[in-house]
Amino acid sequence: MFETLKASIAMILDEIAARPIDRHILQEDLREKIAELRALGLPVPEDIEALEQALEDPENDDLWKDLTV
Repeated sequence: MFETLKASIAMILDEIAARPIDRHILQEDLREKIAELRALGLPVPEDIEALEQALEDPENDDLWKDLTV
């Protein structure tokens, strides 16, 4: 289960990078997968937690500026 959820998270991150204009929708998908990990009592990788926090901060919209070209 953990590996399946990790793979799902990786796919969502790839989609965010490929379609940054849709990132808000994809962020919700990411939050859901992270919530699944937590609900199952599985560890959330530190880098994913850090990314989740960074995505929550509206000032980090600049992270996506280069991807929207």
